[in-house]
Amino acid sequence: MNRAELADFLRRRRDRLRPQEVGLPPGARRRTPGLRREEVAQLAGMSTDYYMRLEQARSPQPSTQLVAALARALRLTQDERDHLYLLTGHEPPADPGASRHIAPGLLYLLDRLTTTPAQVLGDLGDLLAQNTMAEALFGCVCSVREPDRNIVWRWFADPAVRRAYPEDEWEYYSRLHVADLRAAVTRRTARGRDDAVDRLLDRLRGASPEFTALWERHEVAVRRTSRMRVLHPLIGPVELDCQALLTPAADQRLLIFTPPPGTPTIEYFDLLRVLDHEQFPVPGDRSS
Repeated sequence: MNRAELADFLRRRRDRLRPQEVGLPPGARRRTPGLRREEVAQLAGMSTDYYMRLEQARSPQPSTQLVAALARALRLTQDERDHLYLLTGHEPPADPGASRHIAPGLLYLLDRLTTTPAQVLGDLGDLLAQNTMAEALFGCVCSVREPDRNIVWRWFADPAVRRAYPEDEWEYYSRLHVADLRAAVTRRTARGRDDAVDRLLDRLRGASPEFTALWERHEVAVRRTSRMRVLHPLIGPVELDCQALLTPAADQRLLIFTPPPGTPTIEYFDLLRVLDHEQFPVPGDRSS
């Protein structure tokens, strides 16, 4: 771990960012450019004291989870992210396709979607990030273990997730998830064996006979648009149009949930903006 170089790199990356670029309010007059230390710590989900020790070159080695969180908070490119891993004494993720690092451009868009629910997903269905509106609509996954923040896994392995959707639409969502996953798996394994694919498929087959039966049907369909209904615990049924915007490599996607014309969803969005999304119980991630 190169503490001196790490401290310098963190300070310089922090100085180049403005609060507006990471979805934070500008706040009062600032004596120096860039983000404050406490703002980086907030974005990365760590204590301000620990982050200060990183910049003062006197911290213990951070975990790979903290390094990934810092890379996201500082809006690092993939090359900058790999540099950060090396400075902290860790090997960068070997497989770019399995990375949970979100492209800065996607984070920029997500920060600016303040009136519309939006999420960033990996190609295999891992929930990488979501904005405040999506948390109010689908719930927070802060308490869910990172390996379980996969919407396909949770749909087939956690019965509580399905209760947020009309029962007569469960089969539709099941087929939608499996067909989209099949397309992603084919893209990734065309380059050779993929450990992340093998782990996910083994878990799903072991947990869900329904998934196994649908997988054997070999249906394939990339999810680009879809209509859905969410049974919100405070508002009731919310009808949504879902639009997926893919990155050029198709390894990540930005899901934007918009009000269908002629529905009261736009008024529900106004209500979601003022609801405290911590006040209702959430069994897990309910995105689909």
